[in-house]
Amino acid sequence: MSRVQAGDIQLGWREWGRGDVTVVFIHGNLASKDWIELAAPLFPSGLRVIGIDWRGCGDSDRPKPVADYSNYTMQQHAQDLLAALDALGIRFCHLATHSTGGIIAARMLLMQPERFGRVFALDPITPLGMAFNADQIGVFRAMMASKEVTRAVMATAASSLFVPDSLAPNTVPRFREGLGDIPLLFERILDQTFGVSEGIWIGTPVNLNLEWESKELERRMAEIRHAHLVLWGERDGWIPPADLRAMATEMPDCRLVIVPGVGHSMNLENPALYAGYFGAWFGGLTR
Repeated sequence: MSRVQAGDIQLGWREWGRGDVTVVFIHGNLASKDWIELAAPLFPSGLRVIGIDWRGCGDSDRPKPVADYSNYTMQQHAQDLLAALDALGIRFCHLATHSTGGIIAARMLLMQPERFGRVFALDPITPLGMAFNADQIGVFRAMMASKEVTRAVMATAASSLFVPDSLAPNTVPRFREGLGDIPLLFERILDQTFGVSEGIWIGTPVNLNLEWESKELERRMAEIRHAHLVLWGERDGWIPPADLRAMATEMPDCRLVIVPGVGHSMNLENPALYAGYFGAWFGGLTR
């Protein structure tokens, strides 16, 4: 396990490949850097890919959340990751994001725009944020208390891996046949997820709702001029496609691609397909 000092905490990180082009992977909520583990060996040569765990996730420190979860905001995660890049000596890189990693990246891009090149965003939460009511936050509380509930909800984030009927309420999700090593990684990821900080379980939806209410980043989308490739799995029930269309319209250099047959997590559901898009977007770069 490798860890890097980021301000007053340490964050877990992993590295795949070698090369002059560096891509930093920013994972989603309840997740970790390991979500690209099966895809990374399929990335093109010449890329150095680094995954960094948020505070509260994976191999990172888990600071005790304050009452309003203000030490687990999207801004705080962005500051942590920028500090980690400083400590790792990464002066310039590209970004690959998944889900909530997308809005964290938006804050990073606005804070230090000259530091970043291209962005590859898989099913991102956009700069609009996301609305969560009390009942929806209650689902996260139920997940925090029960690994079985966590399994059921996490399965909906990788829906193409499971027999459709097994995703119905009060049913145990069942993997499809022929998935190779993916179920083993899913089970390990599930164990990781159940161990995240309360600042992640509850703080993330609370703070995403504050982003949605404030409209701060929504008003600044036109300032994000970095080239974006945004993928949305057509079976994704988490990210509203209308938000992605707004992002593609408002940001100066943003292309939206709808991918059939996958849900919210192509990096886990179909690692080879994810690696193909990843390589097409970043392969051939010289910096």
